[in-house]
Amino acid sequence: MSRLTTRAPAKINLTLHVLGRRPGDGYHALESLVAFAGVADTLELVPGPDLTLDVSGPTAGPAGPLDDNLVLRAARHLAAGVDGLRHGAFRLYKQLPVAAGIGGGSSDAAAALRLLAELNGLSLDHPAVIAAARATGADVPVCLDPRARMMRGAGEEIGPILGLAELPSVLVNPGVPVATAPVFKALGLAVGQRLDGAEHPAVGGGLDMEAVLAVTGPARNDLEAPALTVAPVIGEALALLRTQAGCRLARMSGSGATVFAIFADDGAADAAAGAIRSVQPGWWVEPTRLA
Repeated sequence: MSRLTTRAPAKINLTLHVLGRRPGDGYHALESLVAFAGVADTLELVPGPDLTLDVSGPTAGPAGPLDDNLVLRAARHLAAGVDGLRHGAFRLYKQLPVAAGIGGGSSDAAAALRLLAELNGLSLDHPAVIAAARATGADVPVCLDPRARMMRGAGEEIGPILGLAELPSVLVNPGVPVATAPVFKALGLAVGQRLDGAEHPAVGGGLDMEAVLAVTGPARNDLEAPALTVAPVIGEALALLRTQAGCRLARMSGSGATVFAIFADDGAADAAAGAIRSVQPGWWVEPTRLA
């Protein structure tokens, strides 16, 4: 194998219910319907004796120190669990915004594990691959096989593939990085405390657009309100999306600042993206599909 390549798509939380903070470890227990976008980073692996990483692309600058990148963290965790693991030189092309609530770093890490699994003849459900994903980050396990499913707990409970119909959508990031910790701090839950709110609607397989909207409409993102106190511009982005023709639902993803909207069709999504770019040319705006 001279070169292996995979995409690392944006992870979108169509819903995100915070159930509370677990008394044992203090982690926030979540319940989230997760989908993946057509927009993505790209990761290559050239097999070789040295584990290295090169990062390029329009969002490479904010990606942080190379040695602390989640791609290398994931590779090291897997190497610790697999004797003689073959690895090599990773090349990451960053297009997704950083600290944006769309799991860019986690998706990159999961992509690294997919490439290393392929190189070493490991299945994605190999215990060492799963352990490396969990050790790297809470969102990495759901990104290993990037297809729509439910995610629960602190990211360790991954539901079956849901067969989500492709949803015409627009992703908008207003250019403000939002760290996760301040958002959870603004939520203000003490260890052992539960968050009041309606239960997450039941989710079945084979979801067309109307079925998705029937599930996501009554649901919510419990981090949206606290994130607005950290980055009020999120509200401006949501308002812009909600005024676009054909918008069926607009919501924040993850802990922000990226927001998304589901549109009636691809034409409406493309028109909305163009309209928002004309008003906010400095924002990251991408028409895409979620599935």
